[in-house]
Order: sequence, then structure tokens, then C-alpha cells
Amino acid sequence: MKEISASKITDTVSRLCREANSVLPEDVLRALESAYKRETSGSGREIFEQILKNARLAGQKDIALCQDTGIADVFIKLGQNVAVSGGTLKDAVNSGVAKGYREGYLRKSVVAEPLQLRTNTTDNTPANLYIESVAGDNIEITVLPKGGGTENASALMMLTPQAGWQGVKDFVLETVKAKGINACPPLVLGIGIGGSFSTVAALAKKALLRPLGEGSKDPFYREKEIELLAELNALGIGPMGLGGDITALGVNIEFAPCHIATLPAAVSMQCHSLRRKTKNI
Repeated sequence: MKEISASKITDTVSRLCREANSVLPEDVLRALESAYKRETSGSGREIFEQILKNARLAGQKDIALCQDTGIADVFIKLGQNVAVSGGTLKDAVNSGVAKGYREGYLRKSVVAEPLQLRTNTTDNTPANLYIESVAGDNIEITVLPKGGGTENASALMMLTPQAGWQGVKDFVLETVKAKGINACPPLVLGIGIGGSFSTVAALAKKALLRPLGEGSKDPFYREKEIELLAELNALGIGPMGLGGDITALGVNIEFAPCHIATLPAAVSMQCHSLRRKTKNI
């Protein structure tokens, strides 16, 4: 059994919070550069120029890509041969988020209670923590800062099986038509299909972790990703909702088994700054 100290987890999460908020992943940068070359509208091209300039400056100067540095979604693949010493995994992650947001001068955006006082927790904790047990003796940690605008534009629907792919596609397209402009397009869509009411939204967020351009391993769903991306870009919403060719940079679908009487579907909307960072320890 391999021991990994809670303090090492805390330091790793802290670093990931800072880096994810300031350095855009290479796959996202490539997608933005490709979209810029394909965009034909004048306003759209100007917006892409500003987006790319912002991304480069943020990385060079170690400052946040966006003023909304999000709630911290932390995905962990926990090796079954790992023991966390010196504290709990949950406490170590939250300590890392607090440390990273404090030392990185990142905006703290979490309130302790949703309806009454809505008092800020002052350190951006607690994180949303997703833990998956896997083989091995390592811990893979991914931090995905998720802004309020993209969260508000996300949606979940419990369809019935007869709705099929057409029902899922119609739900996604209507969601983007209704709320996509508020999520700072060009968008990246994480789509969850299957599971249950309580798991399909997490599935949609997990889909955002897959690099852009890396299609689903399942040929059927890879085809549906391509189909949906083409229809999204035919909407004409364009960069920042001002019209153009590129409404979405990518569509990633994750699926899971579900009950015979259900067809859960969820859209995790993401803006052009798809911030995520991964580290193995």
C-alpha cells in the first residue's frame, strides 16, 4: 500500500487551482485558433483575436483568464492501493482550494447557504468533489473551475426512451438557443446521457475533461458529437452571441447505463475558456 500525505494533495490542488485559472489547455487554444481561421464574420474574427490575446496574456502574466474564477470542481481518480495519511482526502482537497484561491488572488465565489444570508465562505470552499476508484497506486487530480454564467446556462431533462437521440438533440439545441448566449460563446458542451437523475449532470461535467478533438471511443456517440456540433454551428449565434459561423468549439458526450423506463440527459455548458488542469501524484 502506497501512502500519499494529505499535505501533498493540498499542495497539488492549490497549484492546480492557480494554473487552471491562468493557463488555457493546449487543446482549447488549438480549437480557438482553428475556429478563428474558419470564422468569416468580421465581428466574430475580432472577438476571436481578443479571446486569444487574453489567453496568451493570462498565461504570461499568471493572472486569471476571467474575473469569475468559478467554483472548484475537483475530479479524483483514486488508486485502490493508495492510503491518504495525515488527514482525510476531502479536507486535503478543500485546504488546497482555499490555499490556491488565497495565494493566487482568485475571486472567492462560494456562499455557505443558498437562500437566506448567502454569506461568502471567503476561501472558495467547499469544492465539488467527484471521486472514482481505479486500479493502481496513484492519485490523478483534475481541477475544473466552473463559472456562474456557464452553470446557469446548463440544464437537465428526464426524457422517456421513445424520445431517442432526436429528443436528446432537440433538448440540447433548445438549451443553447435559450441560454447559450449567456455562457460566453463559442461554447464547449459536455453532454451526459443515461445514468440517473442524480448522476447524469456529473456525467456531463466529466465530458468536459476530455480533450477537444478527441472523439468518443464509441463510434455511435462519436458520430453524434460530430452531428450535434455541425447543427450548433448552423444556429448562427456566433462568438459572444453577436453572430457568426462558430457557436461551439466542441461537443463531448459521455454515456452510462440507465433504467429501462428512463432517458436522462444533461448539458454542462462551458464558455470558450475551458479551464482544467490535471496532475498525477
